[in-house]
Amino acid sequence: PIVASFHIRLHKHRIDRALPKMRKAARMVVEDAESFDLIVLGAGPVGVGAALAAAESGRSVCLVDAPEYSGALMDGDGMDLSLGGPTGLFSKALRDTSKRISVSTLRGMGISENSIWSEVCLVCQQLARINALDRSRTLQSVGVTRFTGFARFLPFDVESGTDVAGGRETNLEVVSADGEPAPIRAKNVLVATGSSAFRPKSIPFDEMRVLDSDSVNGLKFLPRSIAITGSGIIAIEYAKIFQRLGADVTLLIRDRVPKNALQKIGLDTDVAATLVSDLVRSGIRIERGVQAVNFEVPGSPTSKVGAGSKEVVRLDESFISNRQPIRITLEPAVQKGKKFGAEKRKVQEKVVSVDAYLAAVGRTPNTEGLGLGTIGVDCDEFGGVIVDSNQETSVPGIYGAGDVVGRPFLASTGVAQGAKAVKHMFSDDEEKRNMVDKSFDLAKDPFAFPVGVWTSPESAYYGLTIKQAQDRGYDGAEGLALYRECLRGCVFSPDGLLKLVFDKTTGVILGVHIVGDDACELIHYGMELVRGGRTMTDVTGNMYSAVTFHELYQIAARAGLDPQAARQRRREAGASWASLSKARRSAPPTSS
Repeated sequence: PIVASFHIRLHKHRIDRALPKMRKAARMVVEDAESFDLIVLGAGPVGVGAALAAAESGRSVCLVDAPEYSGALMDGDGMDLSLGGPTGLFSKALRDTSKRISVSTLRGMGISENSIWSEVCLVCQQLARINALDRSRTLQSVGVTRFTGFARFLPFDVESGTDVAGGRETNLEVVSADGEPAPIRAKNVLVATGSSAFRPKSIPFDEMRVLDSDSVNGLKFLPRSIAITGSGIIAIEYAKIFQRLGADVTLLIRDRVPKNALQKIGLDTDVAATLVSDLVRSGIRIERGVQAVNFEVPGSPTSKVGAGSKEVVRLDESFISNRQPIRITLEPAVQKGKKFGAEKRKVQEKVVSVDAYLAAVGRTPNTEGLGLGTIGVDCDEFGGVIVDSNQETSVPGIYGAGDVVGRPFLASTGVAQGAKAVKHMFSDDEEKRNMVDKSFDLAKDPFAFPVGVWTSPESAYYGLTIKQAQDRGYDGAEGLALYRECLRGCVFSPDGLLKLVFDKTTGVILGVHIVGDDACELIHYGMELVRGGRTMTDVTGNMYSAVTFHELYQIAARAGLDPQAARQRRREAGASWASLSKARRSAPPTSS
């Protein structure tokens, strides 16, 4: 898998040495191990951010990351282009690229699909290279020591002087790609090893045509058709990306109502409905209430180019010109409390034929092989590291941050967790006592972070939905602004909307929900409104630059305070917009 591109790759074998032998190894390591103030496991945005924060404060830091084997994110010089990049780096780069090129136009000009895809991947690689070079130079400039290899904890031993609980250090071993072990130790260790795509055992992943949300980064051809299983952020993002790249996209969703599936990831009802409508309108086929149960995957002819670190596996030209489709059998997904008889299931089975398949059905924390159990670090049922309000584990001095601690699996929250961990580990006892924060569970706190969904159009939210507000005892109400109600929206994103959720009693804004162009940028102003306890009246009284999307905040606030006037204005605007759209459709083409 390509997960090592973004986070440290873990041991694939379990520790099978007897505990006494490991303790003996720990005693031997102590004498030769290089000592640091902090060891960070994982060189994604969380690990790199934490390493920089500690190093810039004068601490000695060691950053450990695993070698990149797949070649998908290696440049011609063997440089790992994933350094410091989030798991979603490829999808974001691919999304922006898909907005800037027209595959259908290039095909019409006779340009081969191989050439088109090579150019797309080159652009993505260049973006990754810029980020990796910047991170590498910054780490070097502040004196961060870097190791490449597989890391594991060695067990504590009182005689060896490695018991952190007693004020001593933690020993680790880093095994390089050639099998050479290197001992290191520190009083503080941050586990930021990220997550990997969940792989159902029923799916025959081959990392060529049957892919997960990690291995899709190494896709070696431009599919003409693709089926995607999932209804979360990653699945929706890739559905829109491949649609814009000219592929026929089929989205396979277990839920019978796609809008309900999107609401489960936190989206507002109207935002979810708008996204589903856009998916359908753009030509994406949605198979509802189904699951993939059988795959027929023809062989994919490949060839190897280059050698060593520069070796790349490519699909042969014969496949590109005469590809055999993957046949996927679908059957009704079993819903909670319901079962389908064999006869009914057989009748409802269907088969889809596609060039490629992507499973985007969740992620799991990367902890296997680290040896956390040997030092007493507690993990949850999914393997995620259990941490307290300061990101510290059950073992003092060992911290966790980012995807490795579980939901919400966002780079932004992980970076914040890493910064919090670094601040805590280098504070004195009195400062630590004052840092206790009971609202540390980001996954359950809607006020902890904004969420951006990089679909096209974008969607984003922060704070409460109206249902959540009412469930918490607020007299909840909404103010809605349609993008077409402002001039900029009329031109760029007429189908978008911005919604403010507020308490009618106090007027305080409780949540912001957006779908449309620049939603992932606009949400930060909304976040400040909520965090600052601003009211709807405050927003109506502000002055906003003309012809900007920020005018939507004022329109939504006015609509919430005077819904009857807003409905009348919207009816009038709707009639005008319908007339304008009809005139545009019926207008004759202009002559050149």
